[in-house]
Amino acid sequence: MENDFEITSMRNSAEHVVSILKSLANTDRLLILCHLAKQELNVSQIEQITQITQPTLSQQLMMLRKSDVVSTRRDGKQIFYSIKDEKLVQVLQTLYELYCTKTVLS
Repeated sequence: MENDFEITSMRNSAEHVVSILKSLANTDRLLILCHLAKQELNVSQIEQITQITQPTLSQQLMMLRKSDVVSTRRDGKQIFYSIKDEKLVQVLQTLYELYCTKTVLS
């Protein structure tokens, strides 16, 4: 019985991780998340920093909301985005250290 619970728990965790990894498997979404790992940003700030055009940005932000990796906060007319799970921030920091440092890019 305990083994069944463990398998079910592992399967649920695996499904959650797959969902998160799918959200990372797009250049624009990964770029957005890398910036959100540093700080909460509104849509205009994300557009300016990433240089992703508005229609594409809206589509990718919608995908991130659907995959439940970001949370939103409204302040007047502005919507601010942040990463929901601190573990994802740690994953993004690790990816940055492994693949985005000057040493790796040289």
